Amino acid sequence: MTKPPATVRELIRENYSTLTQSERKFANLLLENYPAAGLASITIVAGNAEVSTPTVARMVQKLGFKGYPQFHQALLKELEAKVSGPTKRRDNWASEAPEGHLLNRFAQAVTDNLQQTFSNIDSAQFDAAVHQLANTDGRLYVVGGRITRALADYAFTHFQAIRQRVTHMTSSSATWPHYVLDMVEGDTLLMFDVRRYETNLQRLAELAAERGVKIVLVTDQWASPIASVSAHTFNCWVEIPSAWDSNSSTMMLLEAMIAATQEESWDKTKDRYDRLDELFDMTRLFRKFS
Repeated sequence: MTKPPATVRELIRENYSTLTQSERKFANLLLENYPAAGLASITIVAGNAEVSTPTVARMVQKLGFKGYPQFHQALLKELEAKVSGPTKRRDNWASEAPEGHLLNRFAQAVTDNLQQTFSNIDSAQFDAAVHQLANTDGRLYVVGGRITRALADYAFTHFQAIRQRVTHMTSSSATWPHYVLDMVEGDTLLMFDVRRYETNLQRLAELAAERGVKIVLVTDQWASPIASVSAHTFNCWVEIPSAWDSNSSTMMLLEAMIAATQEESWDKTKDRYDRLDELFDMTRLFRKFS
């Protein structure tokens, strides 16, 4: 399977240093409201960014597009992929699926997703997010959506062992105001949101951000709208030969975060692990081998 084409967002990041100051004005506007800010005519988007139409034309050519129409079409395709449901996703891969057993195509797709995901993670941002996740001065809240609540549950199980003051928010959005009531500046909210993005999660993120809560968002390559209020956003590539998206790269990133958070304050974490094992022994939860 060939490597998936880069998104316009990725192309901007890769070529940002080559852009002029005026070109960066348009690039920044697009990144702040992606991809909507680039879906109008070249005249309108240039006016919104307060630059000239030749400036926009030059920038899209630097990104590798022949002209603005091709650039515009690329954004439209990304938007279509972003909102597509299971049936549409299945049609997309089935119409272009190469010959060969599904297991081979599936394995290659997952491998490509992992490579794309980890090659696009900024190590400094990763370290900053881990520091936030390890900060016990504030409480850590964890929440996921319809599909990603399994990731949230997995994250909670591990972070609860690693550090104090961890809260797993229920999957029912009707209970979320009770959690928000206790959120204060300095707390952290770890969120999982992939396409099709959930409006209740977005509203929760907005309410938390208004209270000074730092949001760590794990999303897909198209990015949940929550990215507009998150302190740290991590994009995971998720497309596979299926009507559903894959959580493989998302889980790998989460496990990397868990491992790094564990090492952030290992002395305290080790003490918690030791005391937790003592409690497990007392409850005889696990079988002992002599």
